[in-house]
Amino acid sequence: MNHVKAVRKFVTHIVKNYIAHLLDIKIPLILGIWGGKGQGKSFQTELVFQAMGIEPIIMSAGELESERAGEPGRLIRERYRAASQVVQNQGKMSCLMINDIDAGLGRFGNTQMTVNNQIVVGSLMNLADNPTRVSIGQDWRESDFTNRIPIIFTGNDFSTIYAPLIRDGRMEKFYWQPNREDIVNIVHRMYEKDGIPKDDVVRIVDEFPNQALDFYGALRSRTYDRSISKWIDEIGGVEKLGDKLLRRKKNEKLPVFTPPKFMDLCKVFFPLFQTGGKGREIIFSSGE
Repeated sequence: MNHVKAVRKFVTHIVKNYIAHLLDIKIPLILGIWGGKGQGKSFQTELVFQAMGIEPIIMSAGELESERAGEPGRLIRERYRAASQVVQNQGKMSCLMINDIDAGLGRFGNTQMTVNNQIVVGSLMNLADNPTRVSIGQDWRESDFTNRIPIIFTGNDFSTIYAPLIRDGRMEKFYWQPNREDIVNIVHRMYEKDGIPKDDVVRIVDEFPNQALDFYGALRSRTYDRSISKWIDEIGGVEKLGDKLLRRKKNEKLPVFTPPKFMDLCKVFFPLFQTGGKGREIIFSSGE
């Protein structure tokens, strides 16, 4: 099962980096998890973080550019040192995670590499080569050592990133493509608060095969629309929204919102499933 392989790869990478001083081998600091959009890469890493008790320091691709030259590179080094402080001060495992890194560092079509892109790539390469010596601008001190902190990337296409950064020795790569069993388990976890049985999750997945995981998340979100529309009517309609949401009195509480019962909504959706693609169109376009 691909899920098991992904978890094992992730856990092995974390552990290898924490015991690197005991191993007489070259260990890549970076693990790159790549795959199609909406396939649950970030969701899976969050589950592993929770299971292992890891306190991650998370960055997004949007932080890899700035109007000031050198700022993103400095930010990466600061976040790396912050993860090291989590280990040192809290006694917890930590890692630096950068989501959608190819969106920030990838080269597409006629896009040009900026000075900050170059500095970020250089900073990450230096971290991979010297993970315990990290400067954020101050003078180098012989006694200034940082805990080795594993780095996790997620992305859709690593081939767009500067090749020396993702070479073997600096970065391990894992292709995440969930199979049907993985999707059923993840969607079941996604719907667990709704109390929907696994058999019904299997039915949903079978009725809509070959869909990315974000589709099933959107389906769950869509089920709330009817309840929200009903709640708006109960608080006085569209005209009263501003008063109720933003200008209510200090001790005045919002009217209670009752989440939908997913099982009841499934009774509405399942007949639509029989229409295939047309059913999907009805579900996502209907305002009722």
